[in-house]
Amino acid sequence: MKSALLSDFGTEIVIPICAVIGIVFSLVQWYLVSLVKLSPENGGYSPKTEKNNGCHDSLVEEEEGINDQNVVVRCAEIQNAISEGATSFLFTEYQYVGIFMVAFAVLIFLFLGSVEGFSTKSQPCTYNKEKMCKPALATAIFSTISFLLGAVTSVVSGFLGMKIATYANARTTLEARKGVGKAFITAFRSGAVMGFLLAANGLLVLYITINLFKLYYGDDWEGLFEAITGYGLGGSSMALFGRVGGGIYTKAADVGADLVGKVERNIPEDDPRNPAVIADNVGDNVGDIAGMGSDLFGSYAESSCAALVVASISSFGLDHDFTSMCYPLLISSMGILVCLITTLFATDFFEIKAVKEIEPSLKNQLIISTALMTVGIAIVTWTCLPSSFTIFNFGTQKVVKNWQLFLCVAIGLWAGLIIGFVTEYYTSNAYSPVQDVADACRTGAATNVIFGLALGYKSVIIPIFAIAIAIFVSFSFAAMYGIAVAALGMLSTIATGLAIDAYGPISDNAGGIAEMAGMSHRIRERTDALDAAGNTTAAIGKGFAIGSAALVSLALFGAFVSRAAISTVDVLTPQVFIGLIVGAMLPYWFSAMTMKSVGSAALKMVEEVRRQFNTIPGLMEGLAKPDYATCVKISTDASIKEMIPPGALVMLTPLIVGIFFGVETLSGVLAGALVSGVQIAISASNTGGAWDNAKKYIEAGASEHARTLGPKGSEPHKAAVIGDTIGDPLKDTSGPSLNILIKLMAVESLVFAPFFATHGGILFKIF
Repeated sequence: MKSALLSDFGTEIVIPICAVIGIVFSLVQWYLVSLVKLSPENGGYSPKTEKNNGCHDSLVEEEEGINDQNVVVRCAEIQNAISEGATSFLFTEYQYVGIFMVAFAVLIFLFLGSVEGFSTKSQPCTYNKEKMCKPALATAIFSTISFLLGAVTSVVSGFLGMKIATYANARTTLEARKGVGKAFITAFRSGAVMGFLLAANGLLVLYITINLFKLYYGDDWEGLFEAITGYGLGGSSMALFGRVGGGIYTKAADVGADLVGKVERNIPEDDPRNPAVIADNVGDNVGDIAGMGSDLFGSYAESSCAALVVASISSFGLDHDFTSMCYPLLISSMGILVCLITTLFATDFFEIKAVKEIEPSLKNQLIISTALMTVGIAIVTWTCLPSSFTIFNFGTQKVVKNWQLFLCVAIGLWAGLIIGFVTEYYTSNAYSPVQDVADACRTGAATNVIFGLALGYKSVIIPIFAIAIAIFVSFSFAAMYGIAVAALGMLSTIATGLAIDAYGPISDNAGGIAEMAGMSHRIRERTDALDAAGNTTAAIGKGFAIGSAALVSLALFGAFVSRAAISTVDVLTPQVFIGLIVGAMLPYWFSAMTMKSVGSAALKMVEEVRRQFNTIPGLMEGLAKPDYATCVKISTDASIKEMIPPGALVMLTPLIVGIFFGVETLSGVLAGALVSGVQIAISASNTGGAWDNAKKYIEAGASEHARTLGPKGSEPHKAAVIGDTIGDPLKDTSGPSLNILIKLMAVESLVFAPFFATHGGILFKIF
């Protein structure tokens, strides 16, 4: 077999350089955002020195003769309040999560160390008994270290994302005074900071970890990459708490603010008189930004780990071919460069001059990055892989050509794009599905809910076919390694995906700040247009996260089955079937917990908001200020308390099943959770997204049909608000958290596989 064109030395230079380029690019974007000043002297760049970029450079307030410099001060104050709320919540959350992190790290060490009775002697390798590998105690120690590294990287990724989002929201509001183009660029650049920081950090930490572990493991690559799987487990376990905790926080505030403010008191969204308004805006940052960042980092870490584990027992690992071994990392490196070029299309190459250009510009980001990445994958494949090699396939070695591996990655990439566009079709108010849901509001909330649920179920069909075809093709070509790199293909443009995703909550916050600062209605229209486009792109981002989670968890499942030495998973055996049926139930149990958590937290919020409206004199007239801090505290306390039971369910299930029922039942549980979890996640996210945009469709009144349903405060609009409120926990708490459930259980099972295979199945051994 011929070796790859790129030398091992070349690989060792290329990967860190690409990661550093990503970090530098994100810092440049941060600097450009920081040029928008939050000070009353000029309220942004000087209008006269900037070249025209989107609408007008003269401020809207100047045109209307109300250029109030106090507006800038108010924006800065509101931004400060949101930033402080988000930071204090995340610090509180991380204190609890830190305790869990340490406890679970101890558990990993004890379980894996006990496989060989904490022996320090070398042992025969799992897949090649003639060779001697490092002791199980080493795997225990290094798995624990990589778990902690993954957890810390995940937490840092989420925190940095939240920081840039709260830094950029008021700046986006101020730029909206000069035109929608300026505001779009500020919001998008801020999203890009998060996207590139996360992609580059994830890659760099993983690469450094592999090289440091190599100093001890030497030629024992099987042990080395088994220990690296802890990185994925750390990343995803933090993401679970970030997603669930953040999701409960944001939706408790959102539902409370909407039900009392919009439905009962008939005041606009983000009205400063609403006591829950600050908590609502804080929630956008801790749920949609910090939670999403940790979630996609977890997917990235796990797909890389799954590919590396399978590669280490294939010809790449057996022949110690470092360049081919690093193929997953080289794809991610190419992804950073491709996304960098793609980002420039949105911020520098083309100007947005009108509202209708926003959504196409964001969609073009996906198309351009996918097209360029296809070429990028081809370059990486032909330069970094030998023309022919073998891949481990459940006990045998399958011969694979490099072009087959290229197709595996490419089909994952394009399946992601298809899922993205199907999601957009079902959740954007530019298309008939959402318009039909809006039309159903004529006859009240009940018909709105029925239409919304039907839309969610229907939206599952094409994504599942796309995932199924991607699985079949990639498995046929390159077994489980093919599925792992297909997942990586879907996530290769993660920097652009995250930029688009983070853009939504930043625009949403910008609109809230404009409303609270009492700015012109024309500015609110501009920020609403940015937010509506952001809503759809957020749904696309969730589609990507769920699709990649399905592929990642299947790849991890394959690695687990191999590691636990299961030859076949036979559904007809009772041990497997009971696992399958229980596994399929878990997403429902998990969803029930998270939905009820949002409901009970929202109940407290509604009571508090009502109490303030009823007891604070002059609040409705705008003469008195509401008590924002109490609402922020309700959301914080509820989310910290309520995130623990769902988290415990996901983290303890594989341990309990593996220890008491053994690896065969556990393989059934993982398969069942994967199959049902993906369907519920897609339908929940799309139903919620459709209800939200149906409400916005009526509020915007952009078409003749929409105007017949409006205006705000009409009966159809109230029905739409109720639908949106029901959909909030579906699209922002249960749906997005489910993809972490299926990934996390799979990666946890893989990490503990040696222990389960040796000591598991206690009940079946007794009886």
